[in-house]
Amino acid sequence: MSHRIIQWCSGNVGLEILRAIIASRQLELVGIYTQSSEKVGSDAGTLVGDEPVGITATDDIDALLSLGADCVSYNPKFPSVDELCRILASGINVVTTAGFLTGHALGNDAIDRLEAACKEGASSIYGSGMNPGIANLLALISTVGCSRIDSIQVLESVDASGYASAETQQSVGFGHPITHPDLHGMVERGSLVFRDALYSMADALEIVLDDVRFEAEFSVATRDVDLGFMEIKEGCVAGVAASWFGIAQEKQIIELRVQWIMGKEMEPAWDLEHGYVVNIEGMPNIRTKLQIFPPKDFVAKSMVDYMQLGMVMTGLPSIHAIPAVCAAAPGIIRLGDLPLRACVGSARQPG
Repeated sequence: MSHRIIQWCSGNVGLEILRAIIASRQLELVGIYTQSSEKVGSDAGTLVGDEPVGITATDDIDALLSLGADCVSYNPKFPSVDELCRILASGINVVTTAGFLTGHALGNDAIDRLEAACKEGASSIYGSGMNPGIANLLALISTVGCSRIDSIQVLESVDASGYASAETQQSVGFGHPITHPDLHGMVERGSLVFRDALYSMADALEIVLDDVRFEAEFSVATRDVDLGFMEIKEGCVAGVAASWFGIAQEKQIIELRVQWIMGKEMEPAWDLEHGYVVNIEGMPNIRTKLQIFPPKDFVAKSMVDYMQLGMVMTGLPSIHAIPAVCAAAPGIIRLGDLPLRACVGSARQPG
């Protein structure tokens, strides 16, 4: 059965999602919302660099919500509770990449409003991404072989200089002086979605968290670095290592850790894993590593071109979940609530 989809905000992630919806055999694009006056009237196919498909972008929310869509793919950089509630209350399901998994990062009031909107519209909302998202699912899957779990760590350890979004990078500390008085708080606020991920994993493992804690450390540039989309001056933050801890019975049960660098000359220098690593301590201990590589037909002229790989892996988990989300009971759907969903409807046929 085909599902009718509205794609909401076509930025870096949104464009990859839009491309996937157009190509899918199971999804039908019926509308596009844009915040950009320059994109209003642009055809979806043209936006992704292909032939027109007859669906044009608009900033008319009322018109979009009247289309009878099954689901909105909601992909701005940051979520708007007002927008989400409006969509959900209209009876349209939502899958999102906009920093949402459980709503804990948005606060209890936001959770209550979203649940009420889902109830009013008999709709559901599900958030995912690469990390949080796939990385946390990888950790949950890795526990299947254990008889006991003492602790779980999920680590993202990557060179982030190919992620060409100055606004996003600055929101987690990059480029700011190491003496900035609110540096720690800035990184905590910029990574709040990992708080959501802690609760999602704890729920799936039936662990009750008593507390959540946050820690961060930094590395500074030893010379000025021009990344093309932003500059990092000598003495400013060029590396961010941060951890969100889920505490149960005074023990650190779950740790979600990131280790991001931008540039090569920094102090202290960190050795990277160049991927996503799950470490489980229990019976037995398990280590799982996920790395990402481009396909053979991928052409990259600069480091920034590799950003597309990350955008695909951020966007596609939510798209593959659409059939299950549309079939789910109303409410906020968490990572462990849905059956695993493979790349259905977009996979190339053999031969």
